[in-house]
Amino acid sequence: MRRIIRVRRGRSQVTDAESTERSLISPLEWYKPGVRIAHWAIVALLVLLTLTTLGPLFWMLSGALKSSVEIYRTPPQLWPAAPEWSNFSKAWTELNSLLYLGNTAALAIGAVALQLLVSATAAYSLSKLKPVLGRALLFFFLSTLMVPALAYLIPQYLTVVHLPIFGISLTDSWWAVWLPEAANAFNIIVLKSFFDSIPNDLVEAARIDGANALQIFIRIILPLSRPALAVVAMFTIFATWKDFLWPLLVLTDPSKEPVSVALYQLGIAASNGVPQNVLLAGFIFALLPPLILFLVFQRQIIRGVNTTGIRG
Repeated sequence: MRRIIRVRRGRSQVTDAESTERSLISPLEWYKPGVRIAHWAIVALLVLLTLTTLGPLFWMLSGALKSSVEIYRTPPQLWPAAPEWSNFSKAWTELNSLLYLGNTAALAIGAVALQLLVSATAAYSLSKLKPVLGRALLFFFLSTLMVPALAYLIPQYLTVVHLPIFGISLTDSWWAVWLPEAANAFNIIVLKSFFDSIPNDLVEAARIDGANALQIFIRIILPLSRPALAVVAMFTIFATWKDFLWPLLVLTDPSKEPVSVALYQLGIAASNGVPQNVLLAGFIFALLPPLILFLVFQRQIIRGVNTTGIRG
């Protein structure tokens, strides 16, 4: 009996160790020379690709710390001899970074609120309410993803300049950016896929208890869909933060411009623009908020993407 217990304990320890070390490559295949060579070749390729993506960020930081003479030196030097950290303070004051970062944050928050409202309700109706011709509507949503964004740029601009029914112009107002961002076919499909994974038994039980469609949506669907809603919110924030062409067209008031448009107007379009090193420091200020947001919520974003139930 003691021998049997010892053997079982030994087997359980082996299985635990195998479960903790489980990967795509089994321990037996790992000892083959060809497998090791292929593994380290893939690792080296991934490191090289990572360096290529980090290269522009490093060059932007290096340029922000250079002097006006060093930034135009030929051949270029990777790192300045005497980093000028004062360029960041100049960018903060001369470029009025606080105002434009606040404008961009306000545009992103408004776009997220409208996006969640429209996309969540549309996905809920397609997934749980089962409207007439629901599959046809879903097909039309999917067909919009096949059209390039520039194809409907002019009709969208004409709609914003003269809003139908109301007959007003939304230019130079944040609504001109918020309303086009309110509906996104990809986000609707993502949320619908997640709503489909929620058991219908919960919905039917709530209906038996007397809950209507709105109460089911608020009390059951939304609390269970926090990972998917977080992913949609992050995607909307990143898309709004980096958007350039549409705000450039509809926001001509400098006090309402986002940071992407303001940096272009102050540093590139202006005849007497700010120095390039100060402009690069302003770009770093514009880059930091979404980068920090992604690093803080990286786990939640990846978990949400894994649980959205997107199917090919």
